[in-house]
This record gives sequence, structure tokens and C-alpha cells, in this order.
Amino acid sequence: MIGTLIFAILALIAIASAVGMLTSTNAVRAALFLVVNFMCVALFYLGLNAPFLAMVQVTVYAGAIMVLFLFVIMLLGAERVPLESKLRWQAPVTIVLAVLLVATAAFVLFSPRIGVDLSVPPLLSQTAGAMESYGSPQAVGEVLFTRYMLPFQMVGVLLLVAMIGAVVLTRDELEKKRGRLDKQETQK
Repeated sequence: MIGTLIFAILALIAIASAVGMLTSTNAVRAALFLVVNFMCVALFYLGLNAPFLAMVQVTVYAGAIMVLFLFVIMLLGAERVPLESKLRWQAPVTIVLAVLLVATAAFVLFSPRIGVDLSVPPLLSQTAGAMESYGSPQAVGEVLFTRYMLPFQMVGVLLLVAMIGAVVLTRDELEKKRGRLDKQETQK
């Protein structure tokens, strides 16, 4: 009973922070709403007995990624989003996509062939030992560095290439801006 109540409260906070993030015109406030949402997701992981994923959620996403977002927002000076920049076609497209999402979820849940089986497996007591180690740092490390080693390395290379590309593109833009500023100063 208490677990269901805590889940309901966390779900409401997660939904409210997601709505706050989407509707905020201040980019810093939107990023802080996203931090609250990440914390709720980390608490969901704790409720699912996955402490490693919860700590990764807090340290990587709520910590490092959000610090990077806030740094970029402050560096670019893009704290406020002007209201006239909102596109008018976004609201109808959002409504259509939401209806499609609800229809797809209803189809999956209520279809007799695809329906979700919510019954408890009969041999759950025999797998209790395996469930205790599920999601532990040791179990995640074993799977990550044995079975998923190649995809893990490929993601690392992909992120490295993306980071180098972002630095190169930003450097070119900064050099163009500096060149324009230098020309304006010499003309004065």
C-alpha cells in the first residue's frame, strides 16, 4: 500500500516536472525541471531494485549532462525563448501524435494476440536468488563487458565522433563571428 502511494506521488511529480519543462519559456528553468524529472526516474529505479541504474541516472544524467546543458545555455546567452518563435503547427501535430500513442497503447494492451500478460510466473520463488543480483553493478558489468562489448565500444566511438564534429562546427562558427567583428572594428 505504501509503495503504491509513493509511486503515485513520484509519478505525479515526474509528470508535473515534464509538463513544466515543456511549457517553460526560460531555458534554465526548463533544465531544472528536467533535473527533477531525472531524480524521479532514479527513484523509480530504486523502487524496481536497480540501485546501479539509479546511481547512474543521478550521476550521469542529473549531474554531468545537466551541468553541460546549463553551461551551454549560459554560454550562449539563450536563457529566454521569445514567444513569437513558437511554431503554430506544433499544437495540432502534438494532439495527433498523442492520439496515435494512446491508440497504439490501447491496441497493444487489449489485443488478444499481443496483449500483455500480467500474471505472476509460477516459478518466481525459484528465481528469487537470480532476481536479487539483477541490476547489481557486478551483473551489469559482466553483461556489458562480455555480451555487449562490441556495441558498447561502437557507442563510445560514435559519441567521440559526434563530440569532435560539434567542436569543429562550433570552432568554424566562432572564427566566422570573430572575422565579422574584426571587420566591423576596422571599418570604424
